[in-house]
Amino acid sequence: MNSTRDIDALIDLMAKLPGLGPRSARRAVLHLIAKRELQLLPLADLMQKVAATARECLNCGNICTTDVCDICTSEKRANGQLCVVEDVADLWAMERGHAFKGRYHVLGGTLSALDQVGPEQLRIPQLVNRVEAEGVSEVILALNATVDGQTTAHYIADQMEGRVTLTSLAQGVPIGGELDYLDDGTISAALNARKQI
Repeated sequence: MNSTRDIDALIDLMAKLPGLGPRSARRAVLHLIAKRELQLLPLADLMQKVAATARECLNCGNICTTDVCDICTSEKRANGQLCVVEDVADLWAMERGHAFKGRYHVLGGTLSALDQVGPEQLRIPQLVNRVEAEGVSEVILALNATVDGQTTAHYIADQMEGRVTLTSLAQGVPIGGELDYLDDGTISAALNARKQI
């Protein structure tokens, strides 16, 4: 009989999480067990609650515990701007910056011929419907600067042509970045997007 079978299974499950390997998972599990009352039990309760209630927002695709998320129901955010992102992690990253005050639309990925992801697998038709139904005046494409991200941006631009103002995030030198450490594509994008001082 294996007296640590359940603990080993927990370590194996934790090791499958992004950013955790077997050693990090082992340390995390040992820490949680040592802090059972303060961390392990509340974590287990919250994980069970989230597992039962978490769902995609019916409107934008954000993750929440209600049918429609707080961002979509906020009248303050109904300013005519809709920021299109690939996934929920990107939405949350934008929210951390506290700079965008409009609403979002999560595509659920990008177009990819290699992975056989076409427009029908993404939330592009819902995006077109939202632009018309919500009186959106500007769609901001906040997609990753990858081949698939740019392909998706071009496809969306074709679908939205003549319906709404389309913009994209600026690309180039990050704040605190040093030119010597940047790749050629980033330097080229920064040079092409230069502005007058």
